[in-house]
Amino acid sequence: MHSTIDTQRFRAEAEAVLHENILPFWIRLADETRGGWYGAVRGDGTLLRDAPKGAVLHARILWAFSAAYRTTGRPAYLAQAARAEEYLLSRFYDRTYGGLYWSLAADGTPLDTKKQFYALGFAVYGLSEYARATGDAEALEYAVRLYRQIEAHSFDPVRDGYIEAAARDWSELDDVRLSAKDANERKTMNTHLHILEPYTNLYRVHRTEELRARLVHLIELFLGRIWSPSTGHLGLFFDDDWHSRDAGVSYGHDIEASWLLLEAAFEAGDAALTARVLDAAARIAAAAGEGLQSDGSLICERRANGTCDFERHWWVQAENVVGQLWLWRHHGDDTALARAAACWSYIRDRLVDSAGGEWWWGILSDGTPDRANDKAGFWKCPYHNTRMCLEAMELLE
Repeated sequence: MHSTIDTQRFRAEAEAVLHENILPFWIRLADETRGGWYGAVRGDGTLLRDAPKGAVLHARILWAFSAAYRTTGRPAYLAQAARAEEYLLSRFYDRTYGGLYWSLAADGTPLDTKKQFYALGFAVYGLSEYARATGDAEALEYAVRLYRQIEAHSFDPVRDGYIEAAARDWSELDDVRLSAKDANERKTMNTHLHILEPYTNLYRVHRTEELRARLVHLIELFLGRIWSPSTGHLGLFFDDDWHSRDAGVSYGHDIEASWLLLEAAFEAGDAALTARVLDAAARIAAAAGEGLQSDGSLICERRANGTCDFERHWWVQAENVVGQLWLWRHHGDDTALARAAACWSYIRDRLVDSAGGEWWWGILSDGTPDRANDKAGFWKCPYHNTRMCLEAMELLE
């Protein structure tokens, strides 16, 4: 089937969107007056100059420009990455207790000082990528420091796994939710996935046996606790003792995890573990395929009550392209290349805002762009789509 796919055109289009659509938007969004980046842009293009600034947004900006610089060597991307690294460490890092503040006011003063381990994970991801791209010793030092803080304050040595959040001083929090739409449970697939991902990246520049052991342990947690071999799907929310607390399915997280788990196993370098992950990853990706639509897109989720969310969110499409390309490259699934190309065509034609820059939050069930949700914000960042472009450029080489 792949003989009908023009891989070089696919690659060139993804590269053009990266350089002409995604990253220029974020360069323009820098807050030159108060530092960092503006906290939000509405879907209609309205810039909210006084919006709070999120830790996840800034850590993802750091990752995106660092990875783009490492891959392309463009000096403009290095300048943005250096700017992001400086702001993250000077404003978000808590000098008293360690860790990152969840959010800052627009002027850069601490706003929400809780320690959400998801955000610490993204800081490790961004800082390790900056160290990987530049050899910067400070970035690596802080990446290792944050990794150790995750291990000290998030890992549950009694019942295993990583808890969601802590107060500023690392004491317990009653409300550990990542966002208002999440269940208030102590352990989630999402946070485990975004601790796995930075540990993989940190291990590339900090190759200690201790970190490798933690990476392997996280992979085992996915295989033994989070993934359901009977359904192929990942569980979403768990209590402290790993009882599932939500029967919903996130197709986007399934397809994202299918390749992030394999990336982690490749990096850990254990042949037996990699063989197990190859099998599990193929089954997770197949389960995610339940959400594939005839237009090439992937819907968001199947709720616990069995109904589906048919919106096509930007990040789900981006991860679907990457997941399908990994199935093609690393599992020998030739049909997956066609699925990747179909989803890319959907993104290119429907999600990319060629006039205003960046991508829409999503396509609504009536087929129109979602102009109500953010173009940039706490969750709408240049991470999933930048990574999709970079992965496509590498895998389609």
